[in-house]
Amino acid sequence: MTDDFFRARLEQMIDLKHPLAVLANRMPWGLIETALAPSFVRKDREGKVIAGDDLFGTTLEIAGGGISKAGRPRLSIRLMASLLYLKHAYNLSDEDVVARWAENVVWQYFSGQTYYEPKLLCDATQVGRFRTAIGEAGVEELLKATIEAAAVLVTPFWSVLCCCVPMVMPIPPRH
Repeated sequence: MTDDFFRARLEQMIDLKHPLAVLANRMPWGLIETALAPSFVRKDREGKVIAGDDLFGTTLEIAGGGISKAGRPRLSIRLMASLLYLKHAYNLSDEDVVARWAENVVWQYFSGQTYYEPKLLCDATQVGRFRTAIGEAGVEELLKATIEAAAVLVTPFWSVLCCCVPMVMPIPPRH
């Protein structure tokens, strides 16, 4: 059932057996977001002491200190982590991954979207900024989670493959 009467949910539009859809359902997105979230906490900044003049003479004021609530809201960590994964998995530039994301419903499902969004949700430069913000440790955490989720998917396949594929026996030559 859909929450929006006029739009179909992505899970109704795609093949849920597609490798990216299966990986999306296996990835520990909550753990990834928990691990990467500290990189995006707004930091308390020290202000500058400046001299100001008013009716009572020169006064000292602190400017630019504290935690700023300015700026646009951040995009979800899952969206940005999935864009970074797709960029490296398909060997694309930042611009290409963002443009293809807007066209590909499986990629949007992988990134946690509920409905198809035909527009770009972010600028290509935000992918690079996200990569810089999480640093090497964050990229390694994302890679580790992806490998662990993919290993769970591959292991049953190989066990079935090894058990079901008959061994090829050499045929003795006829005389």
